[in-house]
Amino acid sequence: MTTIDARDVVHTYGRVRALDGLNLVTDVGVTGLLGPNGAGKTTLLRALATVSSPNSGHVRILGHDPADIDGRLAIRRTLGYLPQDAGFPRGFSAFEAIDYLAILKEHIRASARHDEVRRVLALVGLQDVSTKKVRTLSGGMRRRLALAQTLLGHPDLLVLDEPTVGLDPEQRIRFREIISEAGVGRTVVLSTHQTEDVAALCSHVVVMDHGRSVFAGTVPELVAQARDRVWVDDQRDDRANAVYRLGDGSYHHIGDPPAGVQLVKPTIEDAYLLLAGPGSDASAVV
Repeated sequence: MTTIDARDVVHTYGRVRALDGLNLVTDVGVTGLLGPNGAGKTTLLRALATVSSPNSGHVRILGHDPADIDGRLAIRRTLGYLPQDAGFPRGFSAFEAIDYLAILKEHIRASARHDEVRRVLALVGLQDVSTKKVRTLSGGMRRRLALAQTLLGHPDLLVLDEPTVGLDPEQRIRFREIISEAGVGRTVVLSTHQTEDVAALCSHVVVMDHGRSVFAGTVPELVAQARDRVWVDDQRDDRANAVYRLGDGSYHHIGDPPAGVQLVKPTIEDAYLLLAGPGSDASAVV
């Protein structure tokens, strides 16, 4: 069964079309959403998490219609959602905050619930600070606390909005380990600006711009979009879509290369910038 089937989805805020006929189909595995600020990623994730409802379009999640009350409840019972701001009560301890959310997620029996709270705190490496107040935790710790609550009850669908914000490199590696394990047998959809996280984690990637999908496929298929369109030169060529100076003083260019330049192997970041970066043509919807 397809986990998410969203077609021709439109969501507006006044005159602004945050989602403009977007299509997204995902199954088991990890799907990464890439796109510039304002591309509609958070609006899409809020719709998938049943926090908001699109103005129009077809959406099915885990076989249910989120516009239907019973369908929405069924989705929420098997969903883990990480928003950009989890908003924990700052006077709670880390344990109390996750325990409170476990109660809201219908974990009724206290002993089993407390075991589950300890399990998810250990998964994100917060077992040693479980008695500390939320207000005393660092930003990275609060982000890991937010991730912990999404893992309660082994949900079938994880929806994660910028999950690695505030994490140091060691914590990001641990996050990748958690999500790669979570993606076995279930569906994970995450938005990020970190292309290296997508390359490391995702079996599927969607690039969004102006509320639409401009690419959907595998990471190798995305990288292939930039084949023969990345080059290095001693001189800066401002006709490129994007250009930056490297540590050795040469310039890395992305775009349509002039004749005779030194082509280099593209990265996922190069392909992303071609599709949704400065000078890109975001009108080509895949």
